[in-house]
Amino acid sequence: MADKRDYYEVLGVAKTASDDEIKSAYRKLAKKYHPDLNPGDKAAEASFKEINEAYEVLSDKDKRSKYDQFGHAAFDPNAGFGGGGFGGFSGFSSGGFSGAFDGFGDILNSMFGGGFGGSTRSANPNAPMRGDDLRYNLTIAFDEAAFGVNKEISYRREEKCSVCGGSGAKPGSKTSTCTKCRGTGQIHVQQNTMFGSMMSTRACDACGGTGKVIEQPCESCKGSGRTSKVLKVNVTIPAGIDDGQTIRVGGKGGAGYNGGPDGDLLVTIRVKDHKQFIREGFNLYTNLSIPITTAVLGGEVKVPTLSGDVKYNIPAGTQSGTTFRLRELGVQKLKQQGKGDLYVNVAVDIPKHLTDEQRELFEKLAETFGTEHGEGIGGIFKRKKTKKK
Repeated sequence: MADKRDYYEVLGVAKTASDDEIKSAYRKLAKKYHPDLNPGDKAAEASFKEINEAYEVLSDKDKRSKYDQFGHAAFDPNAGFGGGGFGGFSGFSSGGFSGAFDGFGDILNSMFGGGFGGSTRSANPNAPMRGDDLRYNLTIAFDEAAFGVNKEISYRREEKCSVCGGSGAKPGSKTSTCTKCRGTGQIHVQQNTMFGSMMSTRACDACGGTGKVIEQPCESCKGSGRTSKVLKVNVTIPAGIDDGQTIRVGGKGGAGYNGGPDGDLLVTIRVKDHKQFIREGFNLYTNLSIPITTAVLGGEVKVPTLSGDVKYNIPAGTQSGTTFRLRELGVQKLKQQGKGDLYVNVAVDIPKHLTDEQRELFEKLAETFGTEHGEGIGGIFKRKKTKKK
């Protein structure tokens, strides 16, 4: 199985891709390489088989889990993992695709109108269909992600034409039954491929799959039955949301077809960096400079948090680089009780410039420490002072 390409690579998705992303990638590739759209193209037929094999595995939770763990060997009967092919892909019959794509019927039917593999099932192009999901990237401030916020966004989506009611016909005009498809909206095409004879069902090219011929198109939508409009929506962003997470707003995507439900709006959140805090999960990290006297003697300092400064007692003898944990001062946990913690990394501020009085005090202090470590601190100060003269 060494010659097989990685299934994620075949579909062009990351290993962390969601089910919707995998399905969307498959739809695009299946439509691109379908034999009906590439008659006589052997390379396209091979690609079509490969992407279907990849989708067979990655669209199934259990198979995908095995594939992530063992790769192609998980389905190799000789590898000892109990694999036995890929369901419908254990072999293609000379009679065409019958049985080979049962697992992909819904997807392929929605793309090509059904009827794959000589199946007697066919999708009704005039049946209600759900609208497309739309995606929107929304950038918010660091604090807004931590505390939650309401945002109004504007975006463009397709809606049913208000003039013709989505029929595509000019109000008051007549429509007639398509003579080519006899009102079914579908035509059947038979082709011979490397997999055998295949009968597929396509949308009628005479009526566009509607089964009706419009005599006078609607002037507003030019006969499409749909118009593009700007929609404003309020999006509630919960406290604790993180960069890259997505909020689903139901029914605010593309308008449905033939009376079908509208799709959803998927809002992906992008969070700006903060000048003072770094976030990891629900915990926050920050740096704090403290005077050398506070580090030595201990004392109260002000620590910045997302909600304002808080007082904290630094213990005597604190070393530079010490990290203190302040519980429940991090980010609100998303849809949970409690907050993360705040981690404060302390840096001792060593003064670069001293007055004569300060230098004298430090020299006296240094003498009390002795010369156990080399010249000792006192020796360093004295040497610098002598060098100045």
